[in-house]
Amino acid sequence: MPHQPASSALSRYTVLDLTRVRAGPTCVRQLADWGANVIKIEMPAAVEGKGALGGPREGPDFQNLHRNKRSITLNLKEADGVAILKKMIEKTDVIVENYRPDVKDRLGIDYESLSKINPGLVYASISGFGQDGPYRGRPGFDQIAQGMGGLMSITGLPGQGPVRVGIPIADLCAGLFAAQGIMIALLEREQSGKGQWVQSSLLQSQVFMLDFQAARWTVDQEVAPQAGNNHPTSIPTGVFETTDGHINIASAGQAIYERFCKAVDAEHLITNPDFADGAARSKNRDALNAEINAIIKTKDSLTWVEMLNEAGVPCGPIYSIDQVFEDPQIKHLGAAETVYSPDRDENIDLVAQAIKLSRTPSELAVGPPKRSEHTEEVLKEFGYSNEEITDFKKRTVV
Repeated sequence: MPHQPASSALSRYTVLDLTRVRAGPTCVRQLADWGANVIKIEMPAAVEGKGALGGPREGPDFQNLHRNKRSITLNLKEADGVAILKKMIEKTDVIVENYRPDVKDRLGIDYESLSKINPGLVYASISGFGQDGPYRGRPGFDQIAQGMGGLMSITGLPGQGPVRVGIPIADLCAGLFAAQGIMIALLEREQSGKGQWVQSSLLQSQVFMLDFQAARWTVDQEVAPQAGNNHPTSIPTGVFETTDGHINIASAGQAIYERFCKAVDAEHLITNPDFADGAARSKNRDALNAEINAIIKTKDSLTWVEMLNEAGVPCGPIYSIDQVFEDPQIKHLGAAETVYSPDRDENIDLVAQAIKLSRTPSELAVGPPKRSEHTEEVLKEFGYSNEEITDFKKRTVV
């Protein structure tokens, strides 16, 4: 089946995907979902064996990560496999890999080697700790980056000890930053005609995502503590208990704080000197939260959400994952799309792109491919004959 672009936006670009697990596939998904001709290169099943990272192919994680692409197998441990890759590079715009930094050098498919074949190649590398430096050779995993990047020290309740967040945030951000870097390099190539080496790492991505918490240290040498469900600097903002659950309320700034107090019929909290301004509310956060909790406990979540939003106070429910996809706004946004999965032989719902483009929207054009589903088709596109492909198969090159 020829390439079926998910969008016309990036359909002129060909991308070779050497990635696995999460950070790399997250990067490539951004390109595939916007129409790039993505060719996923996998090891032949007989060569890879059991225990490959990334979870079962038919599982929800793999299915969600690898849609809108084609799959070929290529044994890069064989010289002929590397030769095929290098021939494909001649007509490729982007290649993405997330090996440990030394692997691509050993295989002879590093940026310097491949850019000699195609000077316009944009080569993206995603690693745990960076392509050089003292930790270059360490294996990188999301939770390690969360810890070393400071996130676990500011997540959780005060005094609770380090807590990881509920998603692989370092993996996801490293992938998204790599995709952004690829797009920047492709735009720059239109001026220079030259490709370049794009790099991201789990560790630096995690540090970048600390954002204002990191700046509190770099600028003022203030070490941010754990704050639990409270916003570290905007008060009162946090989780409050209702008669049937919990809600989030964000009363940031003096105007919204006063609006909140009036909406809940607690104007005495405006005039109370302990809560009169931001500094006072920060100093007396626990006392203020206790006052607010006593009020919020008197009504159900839906009542408060509607009442406070009507008053111009940011407020929302706290959903479980199943409740997320039942919310009318989530449904309106189209946060999930249906596509056929060959591995599962059924239609499944996957998470849709969060970006909306008016003329060239993204869609789930095809589900995740079966391993090697498109090997013959793709190799023919790159000039190989039926006889050559048959020979490659016999020798487990593909």
